[in-house]
Amino acid sequence: MKYFDIVNGPEKVSAIIQGCMRMPSLTKEEAADVIRTAYECGVNFFDHATCYGMGDAEIRFAEAFPLTGLKRDDIYIQSKCGICPDRREFDWTKENIISSVDGILERLKTDYIDTLLLHRPDLLFDPGEVAEAFSKLESAGKVRWFGVSNLMPMQIELLKKYVKQPLIINQVQLSLEQSQLIDQAFYMNNKTTDMSLNRDGSVLDYCRLHDIKIQAWSPLQIGMFKGTFIDDPDYPELNKALAEIAEREGVSKTAVAIAWVLRHPAKMQAIIGSMNVSHIKDACDAVKVEISHHDWYALYLASGKFLP
Repeated sequence: MKYFDIVNGPEKVSAIIQGCMRMPSLTKEEAADVIRTAYECGVNFFDHATCYGMGDAEIRFAEAFPLTGLKRDDIYIQSKCGICPDRREFDWTKENIISSVDGILERLKTDYIDTLLLHRPDLLFDPGEVAEAFSKLESAGKVRWFGVSNLMPMQIELLKKYVKQPLIINQVQLSLEQSQLIDQAFYMNNKTTDMSLNRDGSVLDYCRLHDIKIQAWSPLQIGMFKGTFIDDPDYPELNKALAEIAEREGVSKTAVAIAWVLRHPAKMQAIIGSMNVSHIKDACDAVKVEISHHDWYALYLASGKFLP
């Protein structure tokens, strides 16, 4: 496994994060196997959100964790708050942030979480309220570090004006198929393609400039929830290119696709979401893959992009 120190945050965090969104579908014994397998592969970072199974993912994780033989301080636990599907709204009010964390801690059966991310922007957010909530949670020892998910640079700047804690993480989507995080810079000033549109305010460059760690979610996905492009017949060129490198490196195509994300000099973390222990092992092999400059571009172009 490869590890990073996050500026102003935790040290020696794994390049691969185990996402827990699908954990409610498992028994506690199966969930323990997932946690243990990920940890044995070197993963020490586990990602949750209050909306994952409406809290059931955190409950199942807490039920399973004692069966793994691991200690709480062996791992980093991250959760996100702000998405309220039951109310069909996003809510970053002080009251909701604090009550959300209390619920997270109760469900996870822990005294603290390592990182709390605000999960997608509340269009009515008051940065002063967020600042008050963060300070209260930090002083109470309930949250160690703070960050955001799916936020643009100016939203982060507005938060930073009020929030005294460093915002150390921005969790955004990136895969070979969903590469809009990097496309615009490549096709800038090109009216022949929509890939020239700036969809995120140059958030990748902003985060690199401000020492905010990018966590890439759904690194194998088509769109948001359409499934993986691995072995999808609609992506023959991409799968051919993945297979060639996979054979050379002695790993799966999944590992190569995730290695493509990790190859970026921003030193991102990649979030995997499989609950299949074999697939977890395959994904974690990504850290063993040597992706050259040429390999990276070959995969990018095979995914349907073109040289401008």
